[in-house]
Amino acid sequence: MFRNPFKVFDIHGHLPYRLLLGGINRHELISRYGAERSERMRLTWDFPEAAPVGSNADNDTTPLIDRWVEELDKYGIGGLNFLTALDNDNMAAQLARHPDRFTGFAYHSIEEEGAEAELRRAVNELGLKGYKLFGPLTSIPFDDPSLTPIWTFLAEKRLPVLIHFGLLGHAGGIAHHPNISPLAIFNTARSFPDIPFIIPHFGAGYFQELLHLCWSCPNVFIDTSGSNQWMRWMPYELTLESVLRKTYELIGPERIIFGTDASGFPRGYPYRYLQDQVRACRELRFSETDIENIFGNNARRLLGLALPHGKPAQQSGKAEQA
Repeated sequence: MFRNPFKVFDIHGHLPYRLLLGGINRHELISRYGAERSERMRLTWDFPEAAPVGSNADNDTTPLIDRWVEELDKYGIGGLNFLTALDNDNMAAQLARHPDRFTGFAYHSIEEEGAEAELRRAVNELGLKGYKLFGPLTSIPFDDPSLTPIWTFLAEKRLPVLIHFGLLGHAGGIAHHPNISPLAIFNTARSFPDIPFIIPHFGAGYFQELLHLCWSCPNVFIDTSGSNQWMRWMPYELTLESVLRKTYELIGPERIIFGTDASGFPRGYPYRYLQDQVRACRELRFSETDIENIFGNNARRLLGLALPHGKPAQQSGKAEQA
């Protein structure tokens, strides 16, 4: 799918982690509804049945991170950034086996006691390269004064922060929350322009709000990851081509970052997502340089990694005007 000796770098993967949506007392009707729709999606996309967290459903005894190396090699993927793990120490331990193929972000609640100290430890001692958060799982505003020390540290380090906004979880998940819109980060993004904020899944149902945020804040990047089925539940027609075109028209190719939301086995690497997105970009007649930026080099710049052709990994981008 690519010319030149180019290798994809994927910004959005997951090692096994814990995610609680609304506590443990979930009504049976909601759970059954979510399971039914999840199974429908699995059949639609021809994915294997999900494995229990932390298990190898196909009895493969290869260490999990080694399986990911095999999976990347299978599809010719250069590298993958993991956003979550069981904890930050688990993340660092997994990455240490293959530092040439994987990077990772810190993942812990921004509201927990000692969150700033844990973030500093994760970055300065464990070598993690960013911070992963969920908007709909954060109960206080992102511009709450108590969070200023965290944003200040991230700005000093110029570290990327990836925040999931929009619909969260499978059917029956979170659809309403004070921090569900990407605009919830507006004040913080404006106050800390040295922090690259990455918003995944084109906003997961909040595409217009995300475009408005990007129009105002040149430090906001859009991550393309996942099946992006949220487009089917919008009141107007959207396609992968149309959201890529509108995003490109507003922010250019420098702030679009490819991801898949790869999340484990037996499904493995969702290569179909990559194929669909490359196809859409080529049908939109994006240049080869644009495609290489979107599908790896933009992420490499944000993470401080070397580019495939030996070019220095300096951040690029430009502010847009209305």
